[in-house]
Amino acid sequence: MGKAARRSFSAGGLSALAKGLPHTIPRYNPTPSHKSHVHYVYLLQSLSAPAQRYIGLTGDLKARLAKHNEGGVPHTSKFRPWQLRTYLAFSHSEQATSFERYLKSGSGRAFANTRLWS
Repeated sequence: MGKAARRSFSAGGLSALAKGLPHTIPRYNPTPSHKSHVHYVYLLQSLSAPAQRYIGLTGDLKARLAKHNEGGVPHTSKFRPWQLRTYLAFSHSEQATSFERYLKSGSGRAFANTRLWS
């Protein structure tokens, strides 16, 4: 090992290691050049009938919640208004679809009851 590898960062090791780095380090760009789409799995609870719950999937969470509360979704229209309890964002639609399907299964409901609804 060289001397620079043996030095601690507090003893000047970092500056010694940095001498070999380029003067400009490219910045991390969290947004890729192509526009990515986020997929949300969301859990709603009725404010008028709290025992009524709904699990759904959407690409536009605000618009979808508004549609539920306007009565535009037949399955949820009679229990308006709805409150957003939890949402999870996924970068891939397949993951979101799979997780929504899981939450609607028996073990997924048990998981949601203990981890997401409480």
